[in-house]
Amino acid sequence: MIRKIQVFEHDMLDKYALCNDGTRLGPEIIDGLWKYNDNHQQKYFVGVRNGVKFKNYVGVIQLSNTVIEILPKADKDKSADFGQWQGVLLQMLKICKRLKIDSLTTADLNRKQHSLLDLYFESYLDQLDFLLHSGLFKKYGQTEGNVSALKGGLVFTKNIQHNLVHKERFYTRHQQYTYDHLVHQILLKALLILKNINVRATLTDRINRILFALPEIREIKIGAEHFNRIKWDRKTNPYKEAISIAKLIILNYSPDIHGGNENLIAILFDMNKLWEEFVTVCLDKCLTGRYLVKRQNKQVFWNNKTIRPDIYFEKEHSNTQDIPERFIIDTKWKIIEDNQPSDEDLKQMFAYNAHWKSKHSLLLYPTSSDDKAHIIGGYAYKFGEDQHHCSLGFVNVIENGKLNTNFEAKILTMLTTL
Repeated sequence: MIRKIQVFEHDMLDKYALCNDGTRLGPEIIDGLWKYNDNHQQKYFVGVRNGVKFKNYVGVIQLSNTVIEILPKADKDKSADFGQWQGVLLQMLKICKRLKIDSLTTADLNRKQHSLLDLYFESYLDQLDFLLHSGLFKKYGQTEGNVSALKGGLVFTKNIQHNLVHKERFYTRHQQYTYDHLVHQILLKALLILKNINVRATLTDRINRILFALPEIREIKIGAEHFNRIKWDRKTNPYKEAISIAKLIILNYSPDIHGGNENLIAILFDMNKLWEEFVTVCLDKCLTGRYLVKRQNKQVFWNNKTIRPDIYFEKEHSNTQDIPERFIIDTKWKIIEDNQPSDEDLKQMFAYNAHWKSKHSLLLYPTSSDDKAHIIGGYAYKFGEDQHHCSLGFVNVIENGKLNTNFEAKILTMLTTL
């Protein structure tokens, strides 16, 4: 039976925590988390007595039959609604094209007792069904082996080794038009991992049915480098969504975390990067035709070192003789104390203003309350006669119980108000 527990980022989780079935999380799960974190250079959480303290990564971890969901939160409210923030995460992932979901709601997810991981698994199986229905593609590949007719090139040493007695056969290296190529090998590997870690009876039948429907494909070891070898063209483009999910499954799978038969899979996202990507996508969608929005637009800073603000945008269709309006935004997914930015952040924004000739930059934070004021500050040092500024701004993550995606007007007001 599957058991599930939900926590927020930066929360602590110990072996005494209660799962949804009323059982304690237990020391075995904590040991597995410690081992996983050790294998990833303490990247995802901090080990504490009898448990872990999560960092700024959100997503889902499955170890054996235990599923841990780590959700984002933009406040310190101890009674925050897990369901609401789960919905925020799902919609962010959808908007940033990290997860393909259509009409599924958080209520549906909770009613079916599904986790974020199940959505990825189901989406992957949906993609495989689509590809099988559309028809898989063949590709020429080099193979070698014993054949009854001479074709391709004869491999002399192996031919002598294998066919010294059987003169009627030839050991050759030749081209073969086959389904057994890298793209399908990646899809098979992810499907076999899914079969190994799946604990839901509802998915078992689908997995076995798809495995039976696949043509003969070799199972090979897949690493990150294999995904870089895929050439995207007319034949492979329909596979993009499936390959994207397969990459998540394969690269985030940790077999035998205890050195036994308990496997772990974790799909985790850096909330700082997800927030930055979400804000960029929303601004680009809403400001198209008025402003040109760029993410991670870099310039050389010193020798070969570069600097890159999170978001840069400038007004489109400006008179070519005028200097266009240019704005810099640096997103920060954190709760700022007393509305005081760090000296490091202010110095960083000063450098951005200087390099991009921007008169106004913005440090953008999330909030879940309406009492956060927009704060403007001017830098003492001027570029020529021009005063330049850096503001602190806050965007409500949740509006009317849902993820807020319409905040471009508020941001423009912050950047154009001095």
